[in-house]
Amino acid sequence: MVLVLGVDAGGTASRAVLATRDGTVVGRGSAGPGNPTAAGAAAARSIGAAVREALGEHDPAVVRSGVAGIAGAGIMAVPEITAAFTAEWARCGLTCPVTMVGDAVTAFAAGTSAASGAVLIAGTGAVAARIDDRRVSHTADGLGWLLGDEGSGLWLGLQAVRSIARAWSGPPVAPGLAATIAAQAGVTTCDELVHWAGRQQPAAFAALAPLVCAHATAGDALAERLTVQAATRLVATLGELGPPDGPVVLAGSLLTNTTPVRTAVLATLSGPAATARDPAIGAAWLALRHITGREEAARLHHRMLRPDRAASPTGH
Repeated sequence: MVLVLGVDAGGTASRAVLATRDGTVVGRGSAGPGNPTAAGAAAARSIGAAVREALGEHDPAVVRSGVAGIAGAGIMAVPEITAAFTAEWARCGLTCPVTMVGDAVTAFAAGTSAASGAVLIAGTGAVAARIDDRRVSHTADGLGWLLGDEGSGLWLGLQAVRSIARAWSGPPVAPGLAATIAAQAGVTTCDELVHWAGRQQPAAFAALAPLVCAHATAGDALAERLTVQAATRLVATLGELGPPDGPVVLAGSLLTNTTPVRTAVLATLSGPAATARDPAIGAAWLALRHITGREEAARLHHRMLRPDRAASPTGH
């Protein structure tokens, strides 16, 4: 038996899939955060745990190729990080090469078999990337929540709290989205909302994004305005890359699920867009490309990532 390994690792979780030469997934694993920029060498350990779970009882010696899509892949040039990953692959028993690429590459591959184009990712964070010959050649945004990630889930939740605080005239908060977020935070006054916000980690604001989307779908005026603003900023970020030399792929939970942000982005884009499916499977497909011919690789992409397969949520 010949197997390949695909990994999708970001700031929230690491996921691994094991697939046969015909594209059948025979193992899955998941573990903690796998962004080495944020987690350092601990990212390698999380990814290793996900890989070992995916391997299960399979002999790691039959894994012929591996691709890992990693948020913050640029830090792999740091010797300590490289050493941590090399050691982790050895602990997993892998003897094949594991190619490390940016998570934008695997997200793009999860939506198209094309070699070049662009990908727009909006999950917890937001980034757009130009892909040339399956490599990232240019990015826009992806600057983190303090400096950017405009239109992301975290941005959306934070803008909602900011807007509610500014508009709060009390004593009761306005109905709709404002009341829902106030209840979520357990506050009854603007001062309490300010104090609550100051105690939160960024993830708490990202967790509000589904509430904003749900209220926008229900016709809440504030939520509708915020989701349109998010879409406008995301499309502007994509526009910073210039015209793509190939398809545009939408990735990340805000753009792969049915959300008002996705709807507004699709309505604003000048051309059609593909939707990323499971980026871990996208990584496995990239690994299969290393051991198969071009025509077979195209056939396998359709089999593994066809539109009728459910997309897995991806963050950034």
